[in-house]
Formats: sequence, structure tokens, C-alpha cells
Amino acid sequence: MSNLDPITRPARFLRLIEVAGNLSSTLDLDVLLNRIVHTAADLTGAQEASILLYDENNEELYFQAATNMDSGLMRGLIVPVDGSIAGKIVRERRAERISNVSDEPQHFGEVGETTEVKTISLLGIPMITQDKVIGVLEAINKQVGEFTQEDQEVLSALGSQAAIAIVNARLFQQSDLIAELVHELRTPLASLNTAAHLSMRPEISEEQRMQMAETIFKETQRLSEMTTAFLDIARLESGRYQFRVEEIDLVVLLKEAVNTMQSRLEERNIQVGLDLPDSLPKVQGDYDKLKQVLLNLISNAIKYNRPSGTIHISSQVDGKTINIQIRDTGHGILPEHRRELFQKFYRVPGSDQHATGTGLGLSICKKIVEAHGGQIELDSEVSVGTLVTVSLPVSG
Repeated sequence: MSNLDPITRPARFLRLIEVAGNLSSTLDLDVLLNRIVHTAADLTGAQEASILLYDENNEELYFQAATNMDSGLMRGLIVPVDGSIAGKIVRERRAERISNVSDEPQHFGEVGETTEVKTISLLGIPMITQDKVIGVLEAINKQVGEFTQEDQEVLSALGSQAAIAIVNARLFQQSDLIAELVHELRTPLASLNTAAHLSMRPEISEEQRMQMAETIFKETQRLSEMTTAFLDIARLESGRYQFRVEEIDLVVLLKEAVNTMQSRLEERNIQVGLDLPDSLPKVQGDYDKLKQVLLNLISNAIKYNRPSGTIHISSQVDGKTINIQIRDTGHGILPEHRRELFQKFYRVPGSDQHATGTGLGLSICKKIVEAHGGQIELDSEVSVGTLVTVSLPVSG
């Protein structure tokens, strides 16, 4: 059924009953939000729909999902509570139905500029559960006529269901991630406890004491890296990270990433070959986050490479896509382990013999690349090496 098809009142509420079951059937926050906005647009006959979630601690709204959101780069866009219609809905805890937003002094136009959809009419309702406003659900640009009282009632009913489903998904996501982190903290904490206990024993030699001190230093570093990575992935999974979008020259970015890793390359006596064209089409993205992806992938290619091995980095244009490939001459990965590599905290059995890691790096890379509308893939052959391909859409 298209947004232009008239939906009778009974049909709308039958659809709401059906949607309630669909919303409760998933705890994946991304899937859930996508279902909500598309249902909102469909039931109200709107051109688009969006969700802004409310951060009570910082008193700000952040753009989280929309029917026209092709990539995740718009997530995290801050919408001020003071000086926006969505903020007014949160403050007053009541719906707003506006025929022409240009007449509203509180209209915040930056979201429209980012999404390239000009807002003319708007219907917004507060999403409330347990007497707390968790966000705003908006239907934008009624396609036939104006938003009606019935549209408002339907959207409010959907918003009530959505609020409960979102809170449940958030709780599951948080508890799941915290449980994984606590499990992963046990090993370095156990090593720290043992090393600290042994270092205090009077009978150990100075050489042994230095070994204990080195263990404590390494495990402390590992804990620091793990907590940093944990916070990073928590922000990415919750949609709270605000991407700073600009046009990026990937040739410049790739060369900068290699230069940043130069001392690590020299330590391992690993040679890097760059096979890049003089120029590539620009991509839209967050420079620092894409650099983080490249640094992580090059770091892995160094850590799991053979001594005096090589890394080959290339890039090619394939239609509207730019492919970046990073190939190493490492030990390679068995097929049964490759399927799990992008899962949080996963490390290939036995890989600790070559290098330690948090098990979060590739998972973070995947989320960043997918937020840019791209893909990341890994292929590997045991005793030959590993090839990682990052594909990003060309600007425009």
C-alpha cells in the first residue's frame, strides 16, 4: 500500500494491532526504528517520517532514524530542545500539528538541509513510557491535504507502542554489551592480580620482578584500549555518535594513515606497497572515523603479519563505488573463524601468540563503514595472508 492510498480508520487501527506484534518481535534497535518510521509515514500518508531520541541528562534531542536515511551519517545530529518544534513537543509533552512550518519561529531547519527534504507540514508526537519522554516521532509533509486529528490519534497510538519497544531494546542492548565487557575484563584483571601478588613476594629475583612489572604495564594498556573501544562501540550502536561529514580525498587519507603507522612498520621490518591512482572521486564521510578504520586495518596487517612481511594497499573505482584493499602476507585465517571476525570481542583461537587485541576493532570498523553506506569484507588463505576490502559510495 502506498502513502497516497486512502486508509480507512478501522484499517488503520487493525494495522496498529499488527504493528504492535512486529515491534515486540525484535530487540535489534536499528531494525525496530526502521519499522517505526516506515509505519508512521504509511499510516499518516506522509512523505517521510523520523525519530529523534531525547537525552534527559544533556537536555538535547538527537536525530536517530528516518525513512529517507540512506546511511547512518545523519545519526547523532543534535537538535536543540530550545529553538525547535521537537523540543517544544518534549517540553510541553503534547503533539504538534503544523500546516506550514515556515510560519513557526521554532522550526529548526538544519535537519532538512542535511536530509535534503524541505519540511512544509509536520505532525509530531512525544513518545512517552513510564511517564518519561524518550523522544519524538514526526510525520513530515502530508501528501494529500493536511494532517488531521485522526492522523494525530493514530501516530500517538503508534508512538506509545514504539516507546515501550525502544526502551526494551535499549535495555537488552546495554545489558548484553555490559555482560560481554565484564566477561572480557576477567582475563586482564586476573593477570594484573597475579602479577601484583607475585611482585610483592620477597623471594623473587629482581629480573622476575621486572617481568611482573612488564605484565602489569601490558595488561593495564590492554584494559585502557578495551574500555576506549567499548565506549566507541557503545556510542556507535546506540546511534549517539555524531558524524562530522565532509568531502574526503581518499588518496590523501590513505597516505596519511600509512605515515601514521610508519614507526610500527619499521619495528617489524614490514614493507608497504601503495598502488593508488593520482586522484580518486571524493567520498562523503567523517574523516577521523574513516581514518580510524584504516589505522585499525593496517595495524592488524602489521600485528598478524610475518616478520619482514609485506602489506599491499590499493584502491580502484568500480562504477559508483571506491574499493580500498589491504592485503598482508600473514598466517591467514581458517574459513570457520572468518565468519565470526566482525562479531564483538571475537578473536581467532591462537591469535594471542602473535599479538593481543580487544576483539572489538573489526566490529567497530564494520559499524563505521556501514554508517557511511559502505561494506567491509574479509578473505583469507592459511599460510598465504589476508585481504580486507572496504567499499565506499562515491560522493553524489
